[in-house]
Amino acid sequence: MSVSFEVNAQPRTGTGTGASRRLRRTGLVPAIVYGAHQDPEMVSVSHNELLKHLEHEAFYSHVLDLKVGDDVTKVVLKDMQRHPAKPFILHVDFMRVSQDEKLKMVVPLHFLNEDTCKGVKLGGVVSHTITEVEIVCLPQDLPEFIGVDMAEMEIGSIVHLSELALPEGVALAHAPDPDEPVVVIHSARGGEEAEGEETAA
Repeated sequence: MSVSFEVNAQPRTGTGTGASRRLRRTGLVPAIVYGAHQDPEMVSVSHNELLKHLEHEAFYSHVLDLKVGDDVTKVVLKDMQRHPAKPFILHVDFMRVSQDEKLKMVVPLHFLNEDTCKGVKLGGVVSHTITEVEIVCLPQDLPEFIGVDMAEMEIGSIVHLSELALPEGVALAHAPDPDEPVVVIHSARGGEEAEGEETAA
């Protein structure tokens, strides 16, 4: 993992809706840290700092350094509550990680060589049916994404969930349906003909 993230936090004592609102008015986001067989810890983080981190896709699927005073804890971002109508983050959940305990995370799929694959060059249309997967691995094996190489895909080609090339030490969290498609290249011409037939009917 070439990227590293440090999140600065401070302890908080107030609980409840009123205390959380007061925190948000000062530019802080209430958060909780749990896991690793330790008691939950209530902290707050800077809203602006958090927004900057969230601009990076890797932040969502990366082991983070949560710094509270002089203490640094390895965590992952497990949940985040956003305001339904405004660009505000209301609450964040961080989960501590232990180097010898596997964790379950959702990571994005990156579709490689999509624009230059054989099927697209021949006029095919790409359809992504799955864009992220839930995996299980040790913290040191956590990938920022899973790559799907489309270089050799032709019109009519399908990559199934069970065909994903997973990094060493990484497994899908659930047994995949071998027939569940991840990405398909359809014939654009066939789609146009079918549409024309429907119009004529």
